[in-house]
Amino acid sequence: MFFKKKTEKRSFNDVLTALGAQKFDVAAGTAGSGTYRVSKYGCAAEIKANPALGEKIFPVPAPAEIAAKAGFLLNGQIASLVDKGYQKFLKAGKLEIVATADHLRAIHKFQEELDEAAGATMLYNESLGTTSDEYLYDRVAGREVHGH
Repeated sequence: MFFKKKTEKRSFNDVLTALGAQKFDVAAGTAGSGTYRVSKYGCAAEIKANPALGEKIFPVPAPAEIAAKAGFLLNGQIASLVDKGYQKFLKAGKLEIVATADHLRAIHKFQEELDEAAGATMLYNESLGTTSDEYLYDRVAGREVHGH
Protein backbone atom coordinates (compact mmCIF):
# COMPACT_ATOMS: atom_id res chain seq x y z
CA MET A 1 0.00 0.00 0.00
CA PHE A 2 1.04 3.56 -0.61
CA PHE A 3 0.65 6.14 2.08
CA LYS A 4 0.83 9.86 1.63
CA LYS A 5 4.08 11.15 3.06
CA LYS A 6 3.48 13.79 5.71
CA THR A 7 5.39 16.95 5.06
CA GLU A 8 6.41 19.12 7.93
CA LYS A 9 5.55 22.80 7.78
CA ARG A 10 8.74 24.79 7.99
CA SER A 11 9.28 28.50 8.30
CA PHE A 12 11.96 30.60 6.66
CA ASN A 13 13.79 30.75 10.01
CA ASP A 14 13.77 26.93 10.08
CA VAL A 15 15.49 26.97 6.68
CA LEU A 16 18.15 29.43 7.91
CA THR A 17 18.75 27.22 10.96
CA ALA A 18 19.03 24.11 8.77
CA LEU A 19 21.52 25.85 6.48
CA GLY A 20 23.65 26.86 9.46
CA ALA A 21 23.54 23.28 10.77
CA GLN A 22 24.77 22.03 7.37
CA LYS A 23 27.83 24.33 7.60
CA PHE A 24 26.57 26.98 5.17
CA ASP A 25 27.73 30.51 5.93
CA VAL A 26 24.61 32.65 6.28
CA ALA A 27 24.86 36.45 6.20
CA ALA A 28 22.59 39.39 5.39
CA GLY A 29 22.28 39.89 1.63
CA THR A 30 21.88 43.08 -0.34
CA ALA A 31 21.13 45.95 2.04
CA GLY A 32 17.42 46.44 2.70
CA SER A 33 16.25 43.68 0.38
CA GLY A 34 15.39 41.07 3.03
CA THR A 35 17.69 38.52 1.39
CA TYR A 36 20.34 36.34 2.95
CA ARG A 37 23.55 35.29 1.23
CA VAL A 38 24.37 31.64 1.81
CA SER A 39 27.75 30.28 0.80
CA LYS A 40 29.71 27.04 0.86
CA TYR A 41 32.37 25.37 -1.36
CA GLY A 42 33.34 28.78 -2.79
CA CYS A 43 29.81 29.25 -4.16
CA ALA A 44 26.97 31.50 -3.04
CA ALA A 45 23.32 32.34 -3.65
CA GLU A 46 20.85 34.78 -2.18
CA ILE A 47 17.61 33.51 -0.68
CA LYS A 48 14.55 35.21 0.77
CA ALA A 49 11.31 34.21 2.44
CA ASN A 50 8.75 32.95 -0.06
CA PRO A 51 5.84 35.44 -0.14
CA ALA A 52 3.43 32.64 -1.21
CA LEU A 53 4.16 30.58 1.91
CA GLY A 54 1.01 31.59 3.80
CA GLU A 55 -1.30 31.02 0.83
CA LYS A 56 -3.43 27.89 0.59
CA ILE A 57 -2.15 26.50 -2.67
CA PHE A 58 -1.07 23.02 -3.73
CA PRO A 59 1.64 21.93 -3.73
CA VAL A 60 2.63 23.80 -0.59
CA PRO A 61 5.31 26.33 -1.56
CA ALA A 62 8.83 26.07 -0.17
CA PRO A 63 9.55 28.43 2.75
CA ALA A 64 12.50 29.96 0.89
CA GLU A 65 13.02 31.04 -2.69
CA ILE A 66 16.20 31.78 -4.57
CA ALA A 67 16.59 35.53 -5.13
CA ALA A 68 19.96 35.27 -6.92
CA LYS A 69 20.88 31.99 -8.62
CA ALA A 70 23.77 30.01 -7.22
CA GLY A 71 27.17 30.59 -8.71
CA PHE A 72 30.86 30.53 -7.96
CA LEU A 73 32.22 33.54 -6.06
CA LEU A 74 34.63 35.76 -8.00
CA ASN A 75 35.91 38.90 -6.26
CA GLY A 76 32.98 38.65 -3.81
CA GLN A 77 30.38 38.58 -6.61
CA ILE A 78 28.21 35.63 -7.59
CA ALA A 79 29.43 34.73 -11.07
CA SER A 80 27.04 33.61 -13.79
CA LEU A 81 27.84 30.51 -15.81
CA VAL A 82 28.09 31.23 -19.54
CA ASP A 83 28.18 28.42 -22.11
CA LYS A 84 29.84 29.47 -25.38
CA GLY A 85 29.41 26.08 -27.04
CA TYR A 86 33.04 25.04 -26.87
CA GLN A 87 33.72 26.04 -23.25
CA LYS A 88 31.93 27.24 -20.11
CA PHE A 89 32.99 30.48 -18.44
CA LEU A 90 32.37 32.13 -15.08
CA LYS A 91 31.53 35.82 -15.46
CA ALA A 92 31.24 38.41 -12.67
CA GLY A 93 31.13 41.99 -13.90
CA LYS A 94 34.05 42.47 -16.29
CA LEU A 95 35.95 39.46 -14.95
CA GLU A 96 35.55 36.27 -16.99
CA ILE A 97 37.46 33.04 -16.37
CA VAL A 98 37.30 29.52 -17.78
CA ALA A 99 35.06 27.27 -15.67
CA THR A 100 36.92 24.12 -14.66
CA ALA A 101 35.40 20.75 -13.78
CA ASP A 102 36.08 21.56 -10.10
CA HIS A 103 34.09 24.80 -10.40
CA LEU A 104 31.16 22.96 -12.00
CA ARG A 105 31.19 20.18 -9.38
CA ALA A 106 31.25 22.75 -6.56
CA ILE A 107 28.31 24.70 -8.06
CA HIS A 108 26.31 21.51 -8.61
CA LYS A 109 26.94 20.18 -5.09
CA PHE A 110 26.16 23.59 -3.56
CA GLN A 111 22.90 23.90 -5.52
CA GLU A 112 21.73 20.40 -4.56
CA GLU A 113 22.39 20.95 -0.85
CA LEU A 114 20.79 24.42 -0.92
CA ASP A 115 17.66 23.14 -2.69
CA GLU A 116 17.29 20.29 -0.22
CA ALA A 117 17.72 22.52 2.85
CA ALA A 118 15.42 25.22 1.43
CA GLY A 119 12.70 22.75 0.49
CA ALA A 120 12.89 23.77 -3.16
CA THR A 121 11.52 21.68 -6.01
CA MET A 122 14.20 19.41 -7.46
CA LEU A 123 14.21 19.41 -11.27
CA TYR A 124 15.33 16.38 -13.27
CA ASN A 125 17.49 18.30 -15.77
CA GLU A 126 19.33 20.02 -12.92
CA SER A 127 20.04 16.68 -11.25
CA LEU A 128 21.99 15.60 -14.33
CA GLY A 129 24.58 18.35 -14.01
CA THR A 130 25.16 22.06 -13.81
CA THR A 131 22.95 24.22 -16.00
CA SER A 132 24.26 27.46 -17.48
CA ASP A 133 22.75 30.90 -16.93
CA GLU A 134 23.42 31.99 -20.51
CA TYR A 135 24.14 30.21 -23.80
CA LEU A 136 26.22 32.09 -26.40
CA TYR A 137 27.13 30.01 -29.42
CA ASP A 138 29.32 31.57 -32.14
CA ARG A 139 27.42 29.91 -34.95
CA VAL A 140 24.14 31.66 -34.05
CA ALA A 141 25.44 35.02 -32.80
CA GLY A 142 23.74 37.79 -34.80
CA ARG A 143 21.83 35.36 -37.04
CA GLU A 144 18.50 37.12 -36.44
CA VAL A 145 19.98 40.51 -37.42
CA HIS A 146 20.76 39.56 -41.03
CA GLY A 147 17.11 38.63 -41.82
CA HIS A 148 17.82 36.04 -44.52
